[in-house]
Amino acid sequence: MTILLYDLVGSDAARPFSPHCWKVAMALAHKGLDYRAVPTRFLEVSEIEGGASSTIPVIRDGDKVVSDSFAIALHLEEAYPDRPTLFGGKGGQAHARFIERWSQLTIHPYLGVTALGALHGMQDEANAGYFRNSREARYGKPLEEVTAGRDAGLSAFRASLEPLRSMLTYQPWIGGGGPLFADYIVFGAFQWVRIATTFQSIDADDPIAEWFGRCLHLHAGLGHRVPAAA
Repeated sequence: MTILLYDLVGSDAARPFSPHCWKVAMALAHKGLDYRAVPTRFLEVSEIEGGASSTIPVIRDGDKVVSDSFAIALHLEEAYPDRPTLFGGKGGQAHARFIERWSQLTIHPYLGVTALGALHGMQDEANAGYFRNSREARYGKPLEEVTAGRDAGLSAFRASLEPLRSMLTYQPWIGGGGPLFADYIVFGAFQWVRIATTFQSIDADDPIAEWFGRCLHLHAGLGHRVPAAA
């Protein structure tokens, strides 16, 4: 049975942008599992699977509904042990959990600021209103004031990526010899801003950019199927 992936989109259903949904899309492709993306807008999330979750991604796999990208990856690993592993064992799961926390606390805050205005512009009228109100409540200021500081914070952000940049001099993937879910966690963050905005958060000659380019080509170029913002 084809797995359903509820995938966050704006007014253009062909441009899914959520970093967390991208983690799951890559994980499903890594496992070689057939899935169908269900384009879902912010105001539709509460209706998914009878209100199964207040956030997405959500998948339906047969009679099982799972929300949260990491929980979904764990489900896929357990439910399809004969398919390529996402973690390489319990140690890999713990490693990926660290990468998830590092990404959420180091990468997402700055990238969220860089893409905020563009993400607002990707929504239809009703969802744009929801997006503005919810994000302004989160940040405590207008969207325009939030995004105004992105240039000033760029150097510090790039410096904060040095652990990842240095690690890539030792091994080609965060997962080691090949990509694992840990790679998809970080990939999702950079894919988020690639789709939303033309702002360059990393230099083209940065080793992280080279790694990201290889991620885009994984699984028959899954990441490339959605063009970068123009």
